[in-house]
Amino acid sequence: MRLVFLGPPGAGKGTQARILAERFGGRQISTGDILRDNRRRQTELGHQAEGYMQRGDLVPDDLIVKMIEIELENCTNFIMDGFPRTVPQAEALDKLLKEKHLALDAAVLFAADPQVLVARLTSRWTNPRTGRTYNTITDPPHVAGVDDADGGPLIQRDDDKPETVIRRLQVYEAQTKPLVAYYRSSGRFVEVDALQPVDAVTQQILKLAASRQPQAAS
Repeated sequence: MRLVFLGPPGAGKGTQARILAERFGGRQISTGDILRDNRRRQTELGHQAEGYMQRGDLVPDDLIVKMIEIELENCTNFIMDGFPRTVPQAEALDKLLKEKHLALDAAVLFAADPQVLVARLTSRWTNPRTGRTYNTITDPPHVAGVDDADGGPLIQRDDDKPETVIRRLQVYEAQTKPLVAYYRSSGRFVEVDALQPVDAVTQQILKLAASRQPQAAS
């Protein structure tokens, strides 16, 4: 299974990517996780991306594509979570897949009301030790501010604070939505209602993805 998940921050792409990756043995490739890992390890790519991340801006295409290329070196089944975010990134991904003689099964758009997304994102809290996330509205910890597993404190990341969330959604609207036209024109585009229950979204993705025949790689 090779899928691209499109949609604004907070639409549930990461949750569905984890579910499907576990079910089908594929790999979830999250640009957010990759960026944070490079920043944590203080790689050269991480240093270059730091300022953009702090402001809530999109990291430039060339940096992201370099990171994705590394991730795809030994990977044939994947779910892209947060990549591509621009048409040039989508074109770069198609080029990488063609070089590996692979084809994309579908590009899935997670459609959701922006006001609902702001509420979701500003309610998200993270365990800084493991990366596990909670949402005080949809998936709260048993004790407020405390991780269920290790009992340590949860934090709210800078990119989950209200001013940054609004900026991230504005950036999405301006720069990412052209991807819909790109993938729609290729016949690989499907759309799901991201505000349904988690299980219903999963089933809708599987049904719609199965209805799309992958294009032959050459």
